[in-house]
Amino acid sequence: MVHSGGVTGLRDLWDFDDPASSEQRFRAAAAEAEGSERLVLLTQVARALGLQERYDDGHAVLDHLAVGDELVAAHVALERGRLLRSAGDPDAARPHFEAAERSAATVGDHALRVDAVHMVALVVEPDERLAVNERALELARHSGDPAARDWDASLLTNIGMIHVDAGGWPAALTSFEQALVARERIGHPGDVRVARWMVAWALRHLGRTEEALAVQRGLRAELDAAGLDDPYVDEELALLEP
Repeated sequence: MVHSGGVTGLRDLWDFDDPASSEQRFRAAAAEAEGSERLVLLTQVARALGLQERYDDGHAVLDHLAVGDELVAAHVALERGRLLRSAGDPDAARPHFEAAERSAATVGDHALRVDAVHMVALVVEPDERLAVNERALELARHSGDPAARDWDASLLTNIGMIHVDAGGWPAALTSFEQALVARERIGHPGDVRVARWMVAWALRHLGRTEEALAVQRGLRAELDAAGLDDPYVDEELALLEP
């Protein structure tokens, strides 16, 4: 059966920069699948439609899915919530995210559960966001599923940004440093560069400009070697270089 971290995992079919192509891949995969596997794949069609701002089409896909077990129920609730949030109704989305967490917990899909809690954190009141993100982080860290554990990088970044919004730059730096360690473990070079940038960004705001400059210069050298541009690195260098 397909689940968020399974052998035929959903992530392999996703290109979040091209949701239209992702939609077609999921439709093709669903056409060849049966039972619960087919239904889970179709929930990702709905998600891809939402990323194209085709919210009514996404809901229509979910409306036609027979929820036959808790895993399917978790995916349907999660994607229903995402559609509602993306369309601008976070209050309506929250019960769906909470239902998705309950169903994911019932079937023991740790990665799906962490995803659901992470979505709850995006729709709660601002004073609840840190606690909900920290709960998601604890779930990720204590999971034996690598797909669930790898959520720590995103969650630590989100926690860091909550501290930034509150003006707590020392706490933000700690979270960003931990996120960098997680990104290095996961091993995607682009994500590692972003995590390093965020550490340097926090260092600059803390007045540790020489350290920040060294990181940004290192990033600029790596980007040059790879033939890549990053205006955010350039902007920080303009602020830091004497």
